[in-house]
Amino acid sequence: MSELANEACEACTSEDEPLVENEYAEYRDELRDDVWEVVDDHHLEATYNFEDFRDALEFTYEIGELAEEEWHHPDISLEWGEVNVEMWTHKIDGLHKTDFVMAARMDRIHKQYG
Repeated sequence: MSELANEACEACTSEDEPLVENEYAEYRDELRDDVWEVVDDHHLEATYNFEDFRDALEFTYEIGELAEEEWHHPDISLEWGEVNVEMWTHKIDGLHKTDFVMAARMDRIHKQYG
């Protein structure tokens, strides 16, 4: 499992710059390739698959609780057997290390549904 998931979610300031590919590449490597992709060097998108609606719903609830805990809120959509996540740091209109930490934590939560 990714060590990134154990790191703290640190808030950025409006003076921080969004990460560029050579800065986020090592973080991206710690996320599930079959779930996450970086889109336009701006945001992360994920699709988590489930065998039923109940598990997808429970996962959605768990990542919602994580978002509240860390005060870092992704866009989440729920369908039968699928949860889609879109995430970036709005304050800097791009990617921050915290986005990758949150993604790694979501991967860790999803592993429970394996």
